[in-house]
Amino acid sequence: MIIISITPDFALDRGYTYAGGLGVLEGDKFYAAAKLGLNYIVFTLLYRNGYVEYEFDEKGSPIPRPQPQPREFLEELKASEEITITLRGEEVKIKPWIYRLNTARAVFFEPVEPDWAAKLADRLYIEECLEEKFYKYVLLAKATAEYIRKNINLERVKYIDLQEAYAAMLPLILKIPGKYRLIIHTPGPWGHPRFPRELFEREFGYRFINDNVVLTDIGLAASREVFTVSAKHYDVMNKIIPHFIDKVRYVTNGVNIDRWMDPYLKKRFEENTLTLEEFIKLRKSIRARFESFLRSYKEDVEIEDKLVVAWCRRLVPYKRPEFVMEFIEKNEDLPIIYVIAGKSHPQDSYGLQLMEKLNKLHGEKENVIYIPNYGVAEAKEILKGADLLLFTPFPGWEASGTSFMKAGINGVPTLSSRDGSAIEFIVDRVNGWLFGEDLRELVNIHIDPRARRINERESREFEEKLIHICDLYFNQSETFYKVALNAMRTFVHRVNIERVLKEYYPDIVK
Repeated sequence: MIIISITPDFALDRGYTYAGGLGVLEGDKFYAAAKLGLNYIVFTLLYRNGYVEYEFDEKGSPIPRPQPQPREFLEELKASEEITITLRGEEVKIKPWIYRLNTARAVFFEPVEPDWAAKLADRLYIEECLEEKFYKYVLLAKATAEYIRKNINLERVKYIDLQEAYAAMLPLILKIPGKYRLIIHTPGPWGHPRFPRELFEREFGYRFINDNVVLTDIGLAASREVFTVSAKHYDVMNKIIPHFIDKVRYVTNGVNIDRWMDPYLKKRFEENTLTLEEFIKLRKSIRARFESFLRSYKEDVEIEDKLVVAWCRRLVPYKRPEFVMEFIEKNEDLPIIYVIAGKSHPQDSYGLQLMEKLNKLHGEKENVIYIPNYGVAEAKEILKGADLLLFTPFPGWEASGTSFMKAGINGVPTLSSRDGSAIEFIVDRVNGWLFGEDLRELVNIHIDPRARRINERESREFEEKLIHICDLYFNQSETFYKVALNAMRTFVHRVNIERVLKEYYPDIVK
């Protein structure tokens, strides 16, 4: 049986074909599918200039730069037979590039001509106008449909999983009822793009009823099954798509243990003989290696007698990076090293302003290290090496989140708001810490006056909890490390991405 996954965002351990959590999750699934011997095929675009990297000018302002694909990554791809699709009434030539790992394949589509079509796949999530965005995802859908028709026996295809709404163009082109499933990866509006119906009429001849067509609605209607990515996400979406909720169930996200867990810690955990004393020694040795990594960003940093706290996310309002930034300013005397990592979309003025502020903090405060170009390689270091992770999304806005899972399997506990899937795994003061309320509706954080009151209340509780954790670390270290060890012991089996694949494909993965 063949499993197909179509995604706009896909992160291997090489190349720049991802922007954030969705891509990393899909990469984790791919590596696990290869390990399990599944006939698993991912379809995505080959973005020749990746997503975005940043430099800072002499004034400290972030300057976005393209991410040309590394030669080593491109050399690992094998060219497949060229395909041709029709887009905007013109023939478009597309070169599929194949990355193989055991039984799994990733197919990267590169439009090569005409020039306007090649430009569509130049950058991930970066477009000059709405029409360009529309045709980017029509291109992905049409290329996928043509490749499947030419190369795959549809009778052997068991599932076609549409990862997020951007993949939901495919059922408009390849009509095979009963095979499609939609996975919704966010409750927020950015995950549910809409386009004028005139674009659909021009490209497909379809005249939808509404002036603006929401891609999620297409995916919901065309799919026989729909998934959310945590239990709370299911509850939140119940209020957003009540007319489709009978199709919906949830599979809580996970992470690839082989990819994210420290190898020696993993070995000792699997031997089932790890004592608290030995765990503490292992954590301290991992911290020592982490110090070398941090010195590549700030030469004179010393973490030996400090608590190392990390916040690493995309810089968007609902992740609430201001919580840690305000804490830094208000609690200057605490012996904490702050590692803050994350970047903004280049067209997001809020995120760019935050980057400028964080870069300024990095320059002014010895105990703040800001890592703007945060990717898979940096995440592997930070989520293993820190002592504590901060996970601070506004309640109801985080679909799942996986950074706390990656940290937890390495014995790094998390201070988390009660959101996403964190509440399924973290028990307060047992294997991590929780703050805030478990709000199960999508409050508009930009205009709803409740949002400001929630933020003020939760910021105070966040500060109190973080000060308490700092006190534990220095004055009751054994208690702190018991929580850390519990995080590892309770997370490893439950967050394993192989568990996720078994829940998505119970008739294939035994």
